[in-house]
Amino acid sequence: MITTNPFAENVLNIPSYAIQGFLILMVVFTIGGVILDMMHKKNVKFFFQNAKKMKLAATNSVSTGEKVSIVVKTLAHDVATSAEFCGVTRRITHLLGMYGTIIFWVASAVMIFNTSTTSTIYPMLWHIGAIMTCVGGYWFWFIQRVDVRAEGNSWSRIVFADLFVLSLVGTSTLGLLWSYFQSANSIGFATLFFVMFIISNVILFGGVYWSKFAHMFYKPGAAIQKHLAEADGSRDDLPAPADLPKQFGLGIKRSEPQNY
Repeated sequence: MITTNPFAENVLNIPSYAIQGFLILMVVFTIGGVILDMMHKKNVKFFFQNAKKMKLAATNSVSTGEKVSIVVKTLAHDVATSAEFCGVTRRITHLLGMYGTIIFWVASAVMIFNTSTTSTIYPMLWHIGAIMTCVGGYWFWFIQRVDVRAEGNSWSRIVFADLFVLSLVGTSTLGLLWSYFQSANSIGFATLFFVMFIISNVILFGGVYWSKFAHMFYKPGAAIQKHLAEADGSRDDLPAPADLPKQFGLGIKRSEPQNY
C-alpha cells in the first residue's frame, strides 16, 4: 500500500488527464478564493497602509540588507518552526499538520503528473504526509482547540470557522482509506472512499473563501511586518518594552498558560 501510487490505477479507472485537470481546477479554486478573501477583508490593503503609517512613525533607519535579513530570519524561525506558539504540544501539532500537508500535496502533484514512474519514494511520502496531517489535525481538534481547552466547549461543537481543519484532516483520512482498500482489492469500499476523497478536496479548495485557508498566506506577512516595525522603532504604535522590577506578586504565573 505505502509504496503504491494510488492515482496510477485508481478504482474508477479515471484517465490521468482528467485527474490532472481536477488538480489544476483545485489550484484555480485556491487562487480565486484567496483573491476574493483579500478583496472582501482588504487584508493586503491594510498591510500596505499600516506599513506606510509605521514608516512615518519610525525612529530608526533600517537598511535594505537589514530588511532582507529580518525577512529571512522570520521565515526561517517564525514560519518554518512555528515559533509563535510557546507551548510545546501546540507547536508540535501545528508542525505535523503544516509539513504533513505540504508533503502530501507535493507528492500528490508529482504522482498525478507522472503516473508512469515506478519510484516508490513519492507514494511513501504521500502516505507519510497524510498520516502526519491526521496526527497533527486530530491532536489539535480533540485537545488543543481554544474553545475546547480554554472555554470548556465540547470537541464535537462545529462552527463555520472549522471548515478548513476538518476538510484538511478529512481529505488526508479519506485518502489513506481509499489507498488501503484499493490495495486490498476491496472495490466497494475503495470506490466509496475515492468518491468521498474527491468531494473532500472540492470542499477544502473550493471553500477557501469561507475558511481559514487564506490565513496561511497572511500570517508570514504579518510576522515580517511585526519584526520590521520592531527594528525601525515604530513598534506598531505599541509602547516600548519596560524593564521594571516585579512588584505585583506572582501575577499570571499562578497558573500555567493555555497557549491561546
